[in-house]
Amino acid sequence: MEELWNIFPLHLRDFINECFRQQKPEEIRMRIGRPILLDTGSEELFWDKQSGQLTKSMDGAYTASEADIKEIVLHMSKYSLYAFEEELRAGFLTIRGGHRIGIAGRAVCEKGSIRTIRQISYLNIRIAGEKKGCADSLLPYLRSGETVYNTLIVSPPGIGKTTLLRDCIRQLSTGDADHPGLTVGVVDERSELAACYLGQPQNDLGPRTDVMDGCPKSEGMLLLLRSMSPQVIGVDELGGQEDFDAVEYALHCGSRILGTIHGENLEEMKRKPHLSRWLSQGFFERYLLIRREGTKERKIAIFDDRLEQIC
Repeated sequence: MEELWNIFPLHLRDFINECFRQQKPEEIRMRIGRPILLDTGSEELFWDKQSGQLTKSMDGAYTASEADIKEIVLHMSKYSLYAFEEELRAGFLTIRGGHRIGIAGRAVCEKGSIRTIRQISYLNIRIAGEKKGCADSLLPYLRSGETVYNTLIVSPPGIGKTTLLRDCIRQLSTGDADHPGLTVGVVDERSELAACYLGQPQNDLGPRTDVMDGCPKSEGMLLLLRSMSPQVIGVDELGGQEDFDAVEYALHCGSRILGTIHGENLEEMKRKPHLSRWLSQGFFERYLLIRREGTKERKIAIFDDRLEQIC
């Protein structure tokens, strides 16, 4: 956590210590002129500027200043925003340790495309956190002999599909006494799976995993197929037609697919135009549906290629 601590101004480092003394937040959101907000996944907390304690009340909470955000941006870019202009264009920057910092402000456009972002006024600091072993109980349903079923993980945003995919990749790449490790190619368009910093993954994706970082999913899958011969391709948040075309091409090339997609339920999936043909023809052999129950509880149901529940 030292790298995260070091990007904050000196007068806010006690606040960071207090955050992690009480409980580890998932996100720290900072907006100029607004209270700093901590999201723990189950509740929102603020930092009381008088007591120095975390509280659920916004009254008396510390308000982020323009100077606070400017200093954090300078620290996270190592005092060279120009060197990280490509990352800034994508709207986020990953620092050592895998922490990902989303930014928003004034977009500078050129020929209809974003060239960079200036006057950064909003930060979303997402705390890196691996949950190794979270896929333990699911992997037996995803394995097919010495390989895996083509699997699609479905869930609404923010309840763990990327975390689950990451652990599946790690375990498949590592292997165990009964299953050999597999060569896995990961297309990490938004640097959420591997959390690469200067090209090096900060998250553990296993010893046989190759990562194409910051690359559009459709192009990345084709590049991996040509260059790295993956047995399995892991890809997060499939969306457009070009993504599904690349997945179909990969399946015809003999690679297995582990993917995720946004969705509340299977009925919503059936209405997605890009998925209807896949559902009818059984391209995917396993579907994992993650649902939220209460503030912290998550329930996972597993379906086969006919959308019949098996677990």
